[in-house]
Amino acid sequence: MNVLFNHLPTDELQAIDAAHHLHPFTKGADLNAKGARVITRAKGSTLTDSEGVELLDGMAGLWCVNIGYGRDELAKAAYDQMRELPYYNTFFQTSHPPVIQLGQKLAELIPGDLNHTFFANGGSDANDSNIRIARHYWAIKGKPTKKTIISRHNGYHGSTMGGASLGGMQPMHEQGGLPIADITHIDQPFWWAEGGDMSPEEFGLARARALEVEIERLGEDNVAAFIAEPVQGAGAVIVPPSTYWPEIQRICDKYEILLIADEVICGFGRTGNWFGSQTFGIKPDIMTIAKGLSSGYAPIGGSVVTDEIAAVLDSDDFNHGYTYSGHPVSCAVALENLRILEEEGIVDTVRDETAPYLNSKWQTLTDHPLVGEVRITGMMAALQMTPDKSARAAFANPGDAGAMCRDFCMEAGLVMRNVKDSMIISPPLVITKAEIDTLMERCVLALDKTLAKLKADGDFKAG
Repeated sequence: MNVLFNHLPTDELQAIDAAHHLHPFTKGADLNAKGARVITRAKGSTLTDSEGVELLDGMAGLWCVNIGYGRDELAKAAYDQMRELPYYNTFFQTSHPPVIQLGQKLAELIPGDLNHTFFANGGSDANDSNIRIARHYWAIKGKPTKKTIISRHNGYHGSTMGGASLGGMQPMHEQGGLPIADITHIDQPFWWAEGGDMSPEEFGLARARALEVEIERLGEDNVAAFIAEPVQGAGAVIVPPSTYWPEIQRICDKYEILLIADEVICGFGRTGNWFGSQTFGIKPDIMTIAKGLSSGYAPIGGSVVTDEIAAVLDSDDFNHGYTYSGHPVSCAVALENLRILEEEGIVDTVRDETAPYLNSKWQTLTDHPLVGEVRITGMMAALQMTPDKSARAAFANPGDAGAMCRDFCMEAGLVMRNVKDSMIISPPLVITKAEIDTLMERCVLALDKTLAKLKADGDFKAG
């Protein structure tokens, strides 16, 4: 069936898609009117659509295809595991070799004493698990009032009821009765948009200390945890000022607040180290993992906790779980993905070669008349479009320039995402220097066309 569908004309595929498929984060009526782009195959860092058009994937799928597309080893790992044991659960006092091996491997890779993983299907439900873990942990320790979890405005932690509540995306909170109870949010460390006259260092401290203010407002005895991404990915690749994370760590330690590092995007090499926590000197009590764990080849995620948290949880029943927690096929695929990352030295190559090369190229974009700031760490980066660099001004119609630039990128053969008027990339970790050159050429072409159209339409102006 899949082979036959791949050979249907594009318009027929689009019509079937419109008739039966509800897309995430999409106004379906608009998409159905124009038709979805149908991706049929991929190799390395390149996608091919149903019309044979090739696209350089500057987003690694959805921040996840770290080892690139088309690795037969992962397909074979899935096939072999399906023949041996396609499925069994871990509910009934049972386990299986792939989940046992993966748990051990993660304990080896993740720093500190984060040695125990509660597996999930992806990042969203892993963050749901984190809510349960944090609250149950404190309840067992005789502090049942420690329930509130503090997060950040414009942070992203998934789109389930719990994950979307932890996240601080206002458009998500406007649908479905979110956020759920006992979750609060503090302001984000986005210096470009919100730093005013402060230096980045001053601003980083101020935004970190907002956590202390919120803890004191709620009362330490009512706060269970603080959750944050090392770098806000979906928020527009917001790299915090250097002063931010050390102060956050100090505050969590001072007030006995669990620190949850959401590494769904930053983990498994994205920032130039295995984990963003290493890049920014964070010592989390809980780490959320997904995406790069399997390079997107199979759905899997998890909550990794310290020895102390695991010991407390193990002292009582934990009435929580998923049918596919530790799915044997997903675990086998993840293990093979981690083997490739390690044995091929992909994370080392990112840190020592390709990320510095991308950084050197990316910094040159500040010379473009449309670009006010660039942000980059490892293999994730953003450029901030503005009509007035000196004033760090927003456009009169926020988001229009970003949507326009995104479309020009696609026209040029580059998948690049916009978050309002930030353009962001997160390419496969295996992207070559030659492909980075191509990415930059296509990005600059899209910026030039965007600038020309904004000026022609009279829209190159601040709000």
